[in-house]
Amino acid sequence: MVLSEEHRLVDALKRAGLKLTPQRLAIAEALTGDETHPTAQELYARLKPRFSSMSMATIYNTLGALTKIRGCRELEMGGATRFDPNVTPHDHAVCERCGAIRDVELESGEAPDSEPCPLPGFQVERIERVYRGVCAQCAEAA
Repeated sequence: MVLSEEHRLVDALKRAGLKLTPQRLAIAEALTGDETHPTAQELYARLKPRFSSMSMATIYNTLGALTKIRGCRELEMGGATRFDPNVTPHDHAVCERCGAIRDVELESGEAPDSEPCPLPGFQVERIERVYRGVCAQCAEAA
């Protein structure tokens, strides 16, 4: 049985040993299918109107737990850390004008984590490629 992305995130929260509070479920829901790769602050701003007592600590603790057990990925693209609910191997494209980050699916059969590292003794855990340029919307607006 294939789990929906939201169910996969809720299952990840359970595996992390976190109580399934309404706030944590809302964080999982907000991440589900979010292709903007939101920051913790963006998630907080989005959810605070629904949960007036929600703290940034809840956001950070939940995202930290999800990241630790690979329920989501942290992205360091310059600026605030972003979170990606898509944990399948893929690359990213970053627009240098508007800052949008988009997923770039791999060619079928491409194995991104199988390339050996030329540094002796270095063990590759993952390879990340980032394409930087100008997105179609910004190019059109120029």
